[in-house]
Amino acid sequence: MDIKLELVAIPVTDIDRAKGFYVRVGFNADHDHTVNENLRFVQLTPPGSACSICIGKSVTDAQPRSVTGMQVVVADIEEAEREFKSRGIDISPIDRQPWGNFSDPDGNK
Repeated sequence: MDIKLELVAIPVTDIDRAKGFYVRVGFNADHDHTVNENLRFVQLTPPGSACSICIGKSVTDAQPRSVTGMQVVVADIEEAEREFKSRGIDISPIDRQPWGNFSDPDGNK
């Protein structure tokens, strides 16, 4: 039996600001649909990923900034750092650990 993670709801305070940030990082804006005044669904997918995130109005009851520890993976963190900086995205210094290298884009805090 295959089990696939396909969509993760991320609560945000400002839908358009968050969408703009994720698009600047490189996510594809797959859908942005306002169903009615109480429901807006925005789906964004990182290039090459089978899993998307969704943000919007009434897509989750979770509080903004309650999702922590979400990780995206790149083949070359130094290349990603250069690319993000060229897009005007500030990121934290690369944290090198024996089990991997980590950095945090500061634009969505």
